[in-house]
Amino acid sequence: MKNAKAPLKVIPVSPVEEENRIAPHVEEILRHLGENPQRDGLLRTPIRVDKALRDLTSGYRTRVSDVLNSALFDVDYDEMVIVKDIEFYSLCEHHMLPFFGKMHVAYIPNGKVIGLSKIPRIVDIFAKRLQVQERLTQEVAQTIMDTINPKGVGVVATAQHFCMMMRGVEKQCSDTITSTMLGCFRNNRETRNEFLSLIRSQS
Repeated sequence: MKNAKAPLKVIPVSPVEEENRIAPHVEEILRHLGENPQRDGLLRTPIRVDKALRDLTSGYRTRVSDVLNSALFDVDYDEMVIVKDIEFYSLCEHHMLPFFGKMHVAYIPNGKVIGLSKIPRIVDIFAKRLQVQERLTQEVAQTIMDTINPKGVGVVATAQHFCMMMRGVEKQCSDTITSTMLGCFRNNRETRNEFLSLIRSQS
């Protein structure tokens, strides 16, 4: 039996305590890079980076239950629901460089649906953390499965990674595609193929 995954622990801090906690470290990094943090162009850079990083990792401080609120509805509908082309932006946990792309999310209800605008919000919660694309795809799918217990969930993500484009192999035209199929999307080939066909089709 695999060990249970430990829950994510985030130490809560007040907005006052959180303000500019990262900035002094950014200033030190600039010095190590050979820059002068006191020159005009960099004078406020540590504060800007502090604010940007807190925004880009705000998913750590957002709970799915708060986002969903009361947007779960009892509906007598058992056909596929798809939200295509959800843009997402994230930071890879290996180099803290951006990766970005689009995600397609589908599920087949089992008596309950999620408000459509909440699905992109779920994507954002997990994208705005230090991530790998594989885990991001799994977390979105598993969250929907755990929230409304549908007959199945399918998620496909396509992204470009700056850690491949700006450094290392420096390949500019490579896409990374990941997928997670749960329930009938995994067990039923026709359901899976319908989903994949629909997300490939152009509006």
